[in-house]
Amino acid sequence: MKHLSMEQILERIYLSEQFDEMRITRDQVHEMFREHLLFSHTPELGRKVNAIHDAFIQRTIELAEHMLEDEGYGKPPVPYAFILFGSGGRSEQTLWSDQDNGLIYGESAEHLEEYVEAYFIKLVDCILQGLDALGYPPCEGNVISSNKQWRKPITGYTGMMLGWLQEPDWENVRYLLIMADMRCIYGSQDLVDQLKGAFLTYVQEHPGILNQLLSNTLHHKISLGIFGQLITERYGEDAGGFDIKYGAYIPIVNGIRLLAIQAGITHSSTSQRIKLLKEGAFIPEQQANEWLQAFGVALRLRDLTPFQLENEMYTTRGKLGADQLTKEVKHELKQCLRSGIELQKYVKRSIVSHIEEKKVR
Repeated sequence: MKHLSMEQILERIYLSEQFDEMRITRDQVHEMFREHLLFSHTPELGRKVNAIHDAFIQRTIELAEHMLEDEGYGKPPVPYAFILFGSGGRSEQTLWSDQDNGLIYGESAEHLEEYVEAYFIKLVDCILQGLDALGYPPCEGNVISSNKQWRKPITGYTGMMLGWLQEPDWENVRYLLIMADMRCIYGSQDLVDQLKGAFLTYVQEHPGILNQLLSNTLHHKISLGIFGQLITERYGEDAGGFDIKYGAYIPIVNGIRLLAIQAGITHSSTSQRIKLLKEGAFIPEQQANEWLQAFGVALRLRDLTPFQLENEMYTTRGKLGADQLTKEVKHELKQCLRSGIELQKYVKRSIVSHIEEKKVR
């Protein structure tokens, strides 16, 4: 397996006819890439990991469609989009990411609503069985297509989203920010574009909503103390370690996402959002470059967190062990965190001044 090229790995995935067959490939690929990440992490390696995740998920959906056809349910009655949220939506998955997904489907003039809904319930059941067999644990927050909230027709999704925008309490804003990272991994890109377009149009027309989005965005603070020291874990098996996911990665992701929403950028990848913000002159070039560098450090260190197999599922607590915090790692981590703090300050200033400017107009 170590000598297989990306093309050969992807070919093996797309030629798979069984979920168990793909699981064998995933276990082998996991070991191969884990070894590479330990010794020579590069952005290109991260892109390859995400391309492989995409291939596993896409082939799982294709096999699920074939299973339903074989059982006599026919082909999908209407166009649909299988969407990823979270790190999958941003194309930032680690080797051990969980499932954050949903399904949007179109309206039908030929079939009863109940028939269409029943088809997609069965399809999602098959897809999630496959992802389960591949070792992807379900989202702990139940943001998953088996939950009816995240499996709706486009009109249902649009209505739900507008309801959240009009009543932006903490939970609704959390859902809106989850939706802002959605990416179509299979099916109709048009359905996803419609939904993203409606979201960004509402924000442009009602800039006051950015205040609520800001509060949630700044919820996770950068884990750097006022004297420039790392804020490490105090108790438990991770004592002395560092929460790279919530202490560095998530605060940076959240800040950039809100700037992208403010600017009307539809792309969901954090690095692409930074580049588009820079190209559109929404942020100064120097800051964009600093944030790209900080984000790269957060991504790399997040990829190095220890993982475990629990009930055949790949999981991680998202924390660097105390033994991983070498002098060099601490130095670059602190630089990353200082950039993250500046980013959070910048986001707050940008949103507040944007809303004030809109009021004057």
